Amino acid sequence: MDKERLRQQFAFFKEIDKEKEIFRQTYLADASRKENDAEHAWHMAIMTVLLSEYANEEIDVLKTVTMLLIHDIVEIDAGDTYAYDPEGKKTQEERERKAADRIFHLLPDDQADKMYALWEEFEAQQTPEAIFARTMDNIQPMMLNDASNGLSWDEHQVKLSQILKRNERTAKGSEQIWEYAKEEFLQKNIQAGHIIEDN
Repeated sequence: MDKERLRQQFAFFKEIDKEKEIFRQTYLADASRKENDAEHAWHMAIMTVLLSEYANEEIDVLKTVTMLLIHDIVEIDAGDTYAYDPEGKKTQEERERKAADRIFHLLPDDQADKMYALWEEFEAQQTPEAIFARTMDNIQPMMLNDASNGLSWDEHQVKLSQILKRNERTAKGSEQIWEYAKEEFLQKNIQAGHIIEDN
């Protein structure tokens, strides 16, 4: 038994428990409260297992799930940057890279390097796994916004152009899922006035 290795791993596990306290702008489906980062990650992991059949390219599901489970861990230090916050976006990369360096390096070196590389792969959006993971990261809050009758979109006066800009690469992961989301999540919320149609 390598007690030092286990000590480092459990130090990491305890640290990432803080992800449960990072609340996002997206509400739960029943609109009772906002979801936290850990719930967001769990939800996307299950979605990936079941929706991977719609990926444009074949993906390594376990790798994609792992990527989604770790990608927001950096928000423990960096905080959640709302998708439609242009000011927050300006410093997001710097804040998150600093956080990734600290948090992942609580792990033993080999695992720290692996997790950091996986986080960077997600950010770079070049591999089929990273591209599909980003699709899930975009679709999951859209689904919850629809389920909560556009509550977060209403609160932030989100415009259709903002949603389309954020989702300009969503179809790269799955054209079928993006087409479904446009029809089932966006169109009825535009008609209901939860999304401001500006283009």
